Parts: sequence; structure tokens; C-alpha cells
Amino acid sequence: QVQLVESGGGLVQPGGSLRLSCAASGFVFSIYFMNWYRQAPGKEREWVAHISGGGGSTNYAGSVKGRFTISRDNAKSTMTLQMNSLKPEDTAVYYCNVNVGGRPYWGQGTQVSVSS
Repeated sequence: QVQLVESGGGLVQPGGSLRLSCAASGFVFSIYFMNWYRQAPGKEREWVAHISGGGGSTNYAGSVKGRFTISRDNAKSTMTLQMNSLKPEDTAVYYCNVNVGGRPYWGQGTQVSVSS
């Protein structure tokens, strides 16, 4: 079965960096677009970034463009999100996502808190 497990969240000061990881299993990782989403307290879940199966195509939400970098290692079935210049408004639970067979799958999420 499809499984996604996020890690790497934590508490960081504004301007700091974090690197999130998503370990995937149960599907042919290398052929699927992968996404990062986030959900802040009291807000709807929002898309953050995606990456093509081969890793050659990426796209970002305007709020994170230039600060976040999505990447993947198909040999290890992992995806990462490097987050730099973090802001308090980046505080959220971050989720990795894949759509397999028309069904969305989500990890359990990892908490990112940006505060001084």
C-alpha cells in the first residue's frame, strides 16, 4: 500500500532554515509527480510545490518561490523540501502528497514552527 512518511520539522527562528523529507513506498516512485502541501492553524491546506517524476520540472507557490527548493532522489524513493529564509507565516504542518490511480495519498505531516 502507498505510504508517505514526513520528517525534519521543528522550531526555527525567523530567517532560519529547515530541510523536510518524505519517504515513499508502495508505488513506483519515479513515475509520479510529488507535492508538498501545508496547513496553518485555522486555514485550509495549501499547495506549496511539486516536482515531476524525473525531477526535471518543478513549480512553487508564489509565497515560497525563491526561498524553498523541492528535490527528489528516485533511487531512495525520497523527496525533500529545503526551506530557507523562513518566516513566521511559514508556520504550518507540512504534508507530502501523491496521486496514484486517481486517489490522493497523504503522509501524517510534520510540524514547522517559525518563531523568535
